[in-house]
Amino acid sequence: MPSIHDFATWEPLLRLVQAHQTERLAAPGGYLTGHISHGSWSVPVRWPDPRPGQALLVEDMQAEFDAVERVQHALRADGMDGISFMVESGPDGKTVLNLFDAGPAVESDIGSPYLGALVLVEGAVPEPWRRLPEPVPGAGPAPSADLTLLERTLRERLPDAIGATEAEIAETEARLGVVLPDELKVLYRVTRARWQDWGDDYDYEAEDRVADAVGCELFALDGLYIADAKSRLCPWRYAATEAVVTSPDAAVQGLVGSPGWIVFGDNGGGDRMAVDLTPGPAGHTGQIIMIGHEQNVGAELIADSVTDLVLDRRRRDRGGRPWEQPPVVARVNVRSLDSVEAAAHPELEVLGIGVWEGEPLGLAPVVGLPRLRTLRASPGTLADPLEIAELTGLEYLGLGPEEWRVLLDAGAVPRSVSAAVIEVKGDRHPLPIVALANELLALWDRPRITRTVLEGRLGPAA
Repeated sequence: MPSIHDFATWEPLLRLVQAHQTERLAAPGGYLTGHISHGSWSVPVRWPDPRPGQALLVEDMQAEFDAVERVQHALRADGMDGISFMVESGPDGKTVLNLFDAGPAVESDIGSPYLGALVLVEGAVPEPWRRLPEPVPGAGPAPSADLTLLERTLRERLPDAIGATEAEIAETEARLGVVLPDELKVLYRVTRARWQDWGDDYDYEAEDRVADAVGCELFALDGLYIADAKSRLCPWRYAATEAVVTSPDAAVQGLVGSPGWIVFGDNGGGDRMAVDLTPGPAGHTGQIIMIGHEQNVGAELIADSVTDLVLDRRRRDRGGRPWEQPPVVARVNVRSLDSVEAAAHPELEVLGIGVWEGEPLGLAPVVGLPRLRTLRASPGTLADPLEIAELTGLEYLGLGPEEWRVLLDAGAVPRSVSAAVIEVKGDRHPLPIVALANELLALWDRPRITRTVLEGRLGPAA
């Protein structure tokens, strides 16, 4: 298989792009963009219309799948995670392919022809991902936690289950670096939930019996893990706009993750079930929480104890979502707050300026706020980008190309920033955006985005 930098690797995909986008490529200055990684892709190939009364079939898109798979194979062979590309047609009939290797300092942003966040400080993570749980003096197990009742109920429901030995439990505690709570130990002493214990062939009925007995899809003992912040991956572009807030009446702390969240199961839909050893002010040690796979912060209270979970005495408490609301997170746009003044508050951490129809906005009202760490401003919404230099606590900054140009020319890019994004509105040629990104990366002496240009003529389809 040719390398990712061989025109032959791309020829089947380029032929498809040319066939589907002939007019756009033939237009003066015409170009098309896309991105391919190991598990996903966004390419400028139109899917066919389905037959009347039918859904699209795999065979309808097989040519695209095969062409993308060829590129993915080359990525794996060359040890690359992904690559962005831009296709142009030269005046002499040649096809020009620009390949962009973002390198280790740029996060992938599938679906966008431009760039994800530029990570300017190696290893940096947003503030919510650095936040640890607060101590809650006096927190203890729920009155409903009953080890005797829990064990009796589980043994009645799973009379033939194979339980974990004390040595296996101790091994798990050593691996996790935490002592398992007593209720979880009781649960695994009854069943260690290993599929190998259910016969030579995977016994789905046995798995279902365990799930019905426990109240969730139970992980094997050696599948337990700690849902700390590192386990909840999120790109800077989105993570920097999150905040960690725990209200005084919250049962669960509004964290990204915690060293006291021990995941032991799943609800069947990708949401993780965990025992919570670091509860909120109104919670109990050992309560059961559900960590949603569609949220980046917080968890939902499911039951006050493992006993309550098994006996189906659930207490669904989503609580409020203070980390998404003013004054900590504020959004100024045509649908939300109508001014920067309205967003200004000593607790403000995240300020987003979105679609705006009025005069450009000034940032003076938020200068000097002690906790402001994130600013995202859509292109053209700021009256004077140089005011950003006065926001000395920023760790994340998202601006349009023109605003970045003003800061770069003035030498006023805040050095406190750990990650940055170039916000692109409308159809902008990628090359100037890549050049701008490389200027920002150079300020922090980070690896640059590299560009490789390939040229060739597309032969007839094989």
